[in-house]
Amino acid sequence: MKHHLRAFGLGVLLTLGCVVGYSQLDRILKAGGIALAVDRFGGEMDRALNRLTNTKPDKNFATKVVPILSAGNGAHIGAAQVMGKPDLVRKVQAVAQVEGDFLGREVRLRALIPISTKNPQRGIDRVEGVGVSGIIDIKL
Repeated sequence: MKHHLRAFGLGVLLTLGCVVGYSQLDRILKAGGIALAVDRFGGEMDRALNRLTNTKPDKNFATKVVPILSAGNGAHIGAAQVMGKPDLVRKVQAVAQVEGDFLGREVRLRALIPISTKNPQRGIDRVEGVGVSGIIDIKL
C-alpha cells in the first residue's frame, strides 16, 4: 500500500511539474528561437533594414542587428538595429528594454538602451554614442 501511495504521489508531482514547466519551456524555446534567428540572420536583417531606410554605412558610421533583452530577466524578446561610430557599434552586444510607468499607470514608458553585454542582470553597461535605429519583429 505504501508503494502505491508513493507512486501516486510521484505521479501527481510529475504531472504538476510538466504542466508548470510547459509554460516555462514555451518561453525558453521562443527566446532561443529569437537568439538563433539574430545570430544566424542578423547580417541579412541589417542589410534589409538599411535598404528599407536607404541607409549606406561607411567608414564614419556602422549599423548592426542585435537581440533585445528584457532587463528584468534577460530573455530575448526581439531584435533591434543600432547605429553609430564603427568602433562603438562593435561593442554593442544587445539592446536592453527597460519599462516603467508615468502619471500613475496612464502612460507606459519603454526605453531601449544599447549595452555591451548579453546579460543585463549583472547591470546595464550602456554604450554611449550608439542609438537604436530600427526594430525587427520576429514571428515565432
